[in-house]
Amino acid sequence: MKQKKDKNELKYERKNFWKEASKSDQKAAMDYSVAYKQFLNEAKTEREATKWMENMLKKHKFTDIYGKKGNNKVYGIFRGKTMAIAVLGSEPISRGFNMVASHIDAPRVDLKQNPLYEDGQSQMACMRTHYYGGIKKYQWVSTPLALHGVIVKSDGTVLEISLGEKEDEPVFIIPDLLPHLARKEQYTKNIGDAIDASKMNLVFSGMVEPGTEEKEAAKAYALKVLNKMYGIKEVDFISAELYLVPAVKSRDAGIDNSMVVGYGQDDRICAYTALTALLDAKDKKPKRTQIVYLSDKEEVGSQGATGAHSIFIQDFVSDLMAYKGEDNSSVNLRKAFINAQILSADVTAVVDPNYPNVHEKQNAVIFNHGIGVSKFTGSGGKYACNDASSEFTAKVLNIFTEAGVYWQMGELGKVDEGGGGTIAYILANLGAEVIDCGVGLMGMHSLYELCSKADLYSTYKGYKAFFESR
Repeated sequence: MKQKKDKNELKYERKNFWKEASKSDQKAAMDYSVAYKQFLNEAKTEREATKWMENMLKKHKFTDIYGKKGNNKVYGIFRGKTMAIAVLGSEPISRGFNMVASHIDAPRVDLKQNPLYEDGQSQMACMRTHYYGGIKKYQWVSTPLALHGVIVKSDGTVLEISLGEKEDEPVFIIPDLLPHLARKEQYTKNIGDAIDASKMNLVFSGMVEPGTEEKEAAKAYALKVLNKMYGIKEVDFISAELYLVPAVKSRDAGIDNSMVVGYGQDDRICAYTALTALLDAKDKKPKRTQIVYLSDKEEVGSQGATGAHSIFIQDFVSDLMAYKGEDNSSVNLRKAFINAQILSADVTAVVDPNYPNVHEKQNAVIFNHGIGVSKFTGSGGKYACNDASSEFTAKVLNIFTEAGVYWQMGELGKVDEGGGGTIAYILANLGAEVIDCGVGLMGMHSLYELCSKADLYSTYKGYKAFFESR
């Protein structure tokens, strides 16, 4: 007698991790977030993320690809802001590789190159700023900020700055206008214009030397303090890279501790899950080469020497081929990318309970239902997107399903509501099969982004399964 099929087997229904997952998987999801939060706290800039990851790689016996040969676990760092990591496979790289590609820059507020000035009316020493990436400017005022970055002195000495992270260190504030006086200055304007970028100036210090007759005494005193702390002069700001980032630590969120709130999760959450997935992949001598690529400048278009548009990743793959003794001619390098399978590991937007109408629920990502897969990104009529092939989409979803990974298909908002882009199209332009998949965030690009621990862990498992696939 022919058995009837369960009607539910014919439907696509995403599964809630907390409802369906085993107790051991739920515990693993909770445990996985502990080290992740520490990473977020210690890697608030792309330079810090690169350094943190290099230290982790060394603990796992990875070596610099440009050093001594013989190790099948190698990495390369370019200009301190972008890197690639590989576990070499037995097959020629020209037959392709499996890559998970993420980015490690995040929206922030930079100090200008000549930032320090004294405001005549308030008699305070202030710093001029220039925001980086897509931010809502009003979120960055009246919130504690820490100062991170590097200062290169005239003698070549590089100073690494991190001020405002420890309890006994000062934090910094870009003050907002009090509501009592904001009626004309702010309330009559659109939300995007209420905070003028030219008025996002940091209140840096206010003391002066006792009995001083010096002009701009507050600025002069600030320079003396800086010179005492770091041995720098005002001219050293000209070549510095100094960023303002939220000073608050990442931590658990929700009464059930099921979420993580913290700065920079776009896209360091995918960078972290990609790295740990590579380190934990079962086959330490895989058939197919495994690569993690961590780029810079994604939030401003991926341009420049350290962005995904640069030559770095092609050079790294070429160097891998040479390292293995393979022909790394331009023809073979092109074949390697044409035969490559790549997950563009970037975050996506989840349904926000306060703003559900910007999503089409049937094709939206929601918390606790696993890694979010996006066949395409872009905006409007799929403008500036990579649209993954049906064959590769099915292959990736089958990999996830067979590995017991919780996954869901989604897109970034309703058609014509907005949209967003990733580095997927840049890598696809090299001929590779590429699809976007990563963690869904609530409050993306804000100072305190929110993720589900279930989705965090599912993304790690998804990347791991992808690396382990043939």
